[in-house]
Amino acid sequence: MDTGLLILRIVVGLLFVGHGTQKLFGWFRGYGLKGTGGFFEQLGFRPGPLMAGVAGSTETVGGLLLATGLFTPLAAAMVIGTMINAIVTVQWPNGLWNGYEKDLLFATAAAALAFIGPGAYSLDDAFGWTLVGTDWGLAAIGLGALTATLVLASRRKPKAAVEAVQQAA
Repeated sequence: MDTGLLILRIVVGLLFVGHGTQKLFGWFRGYGLKGTGGFFEQLGFRPGPLMAGVAGSTETVGGLLLATGLFTPLAAAMVIGTMINAIVTVQWPNGLWNGYEKDLLFATAAAALAFIGPGAYSLDDAFGWTLVGTDWGLAAIGLGALTATLVLASRRKPKAAVEAVQQAA
């Protein structure tokens, strides 16, 4: 079981690091802060580059924590929160298939790790921390949902919607 948890944590965590560094540095065919910031502006997140930096940092740090099994419930909350935002702002109109299934899979894997724990091959275990179980899993989901809600509440009308209203007036 511990080897399976290690594999799951490393794959999900490092893929998440990749998504974060796409936003931050333009690595792995990403757009960096400027390009991602422009996209975030179109989604209603302002200032776009700052919000792209927050998202990229959250994904990178959350992915690293998940991959190493350090502060696993916090790492799970970071993944869950960013995936809720991605689903709501970008993927929801596309539906489950070819839409938000990948984001849902990331969030579900992170939540499962918060409930089950990172396993014996983790920094949490090396430090003797037992941050596992129902309470920790629910806390991770709750924190992820709360932060996602706060970020989504900060959105302004996307630029395209504002421009359409202005042209109609």
